[in-house]
Amino acid sequence: MKKRTLGRGLEVSALGLGCMGFSSTFGQHVNRDEAIATLRAAVERGVTFFDTAEVYGPFGNEELLGEALAPVREQVVIATKFGFNIDDGKMNGVTSRPERIIKAVEGSLKRLRIDTIDLLYQHRVDPAVPIEDVAGTVKDLIAQGKVKHFGLSEAGAATIRRAHAVQPLTALQSEYSLWWRKPEEEILPLLEELGIGFVPYSPLGRGFLTGTLNENTKLTDNDFRKANPRFQPEALKANQTVVELLNNVARQKNATPAQIALAWLLAQRPWIAPIPGTTKLSRLEENMAATEIELTPEDLKQMTEAASKIQIEGNRYPEALEKLTGL
Repeated sequence: MKKRTLGRGLEVSALGLGCMGFSSTFGQHVNRDEAIATLRAAVERGVTFFDTAEVYGPFGNEELLGEALAPVREQVVIATKFGFNIDDGKMNGVTSRPERIIKAVEGSLKRLRIDTIDLLYQHRVDPAVPIEDVAGTVKDLIAQGKVKHFGLSEAGAATIRRAHAVQPLTALQSEYSLWWRKPEEEILPLLEELGIGFVPYSPLGRGFLTGTLNENTKLTDNDFRKANPRFQPEALKANQTVVELLNNVARQKNATPAQIALAWLLAQRPWIAPIPGTTKLSRLEENMAATEIELTPEDLKQMTEAASKIQIEGNRYPEALEKLTGL
């Protein structure tokens, strides 16, 4: 697996692994032993960058990674997140009060079975707490050796600048793909200016860009996409144009639409490291092969121009969650 550098010296595999799906986010039950085997197989195949959060589960996702990655701790970079209030095992709004950050970090260290968190993100910006206080708290945790690198997730440009002035950011994690390109407007130029890496989550559009979903797809009641506006039948039908674009290029490159979607992202900047999520080894290997696909400047130009003409149907989140994003 090729490597990339985020920010000021955090080396990671060009593709990481988003681990949220191991906590049944998409409605499927994931066998723990199989999950551990998949995570260890990812390391064997060259993946070194693993993404989790205390709220995934909650808590269970970190515990899973802690068990799976303990034997290979020195080979991997583990990123986790704080920023949600968790009551009785349920997410209950955002909170980034300094004392809550400290408590979250102590819990994450224990569950992940590590002494230092490689990359710690604020999961969502808390409007009630100045970002300078958040960055200052993480700066103290870095000085104590409990954290190595600081990141933000779904933060806007002004917030990024303010945080970076207190504690330099290594990475921003936000959604970015061919069907959500808003980061190109302000965020990518800012990250380039400040020397901050970018970690796109949902680089395959929560599965949509793989070409395996359409208006007839039946999502289970416990699949969080079922309430997502972009996964309503009419939106799934309207947005197939994006998949057709990927399929056209995939046929030319003897690849899958998922691989082309990832190759397009990797080609945008050398400091971008997407974290597609999967619980299946076959999909993991398919995604990894995207790092070997060469898209020419003409390929990229044609893809970007074609994508720019497509009007995407539906918001990416339900209204309540959309309000938690800064983009």
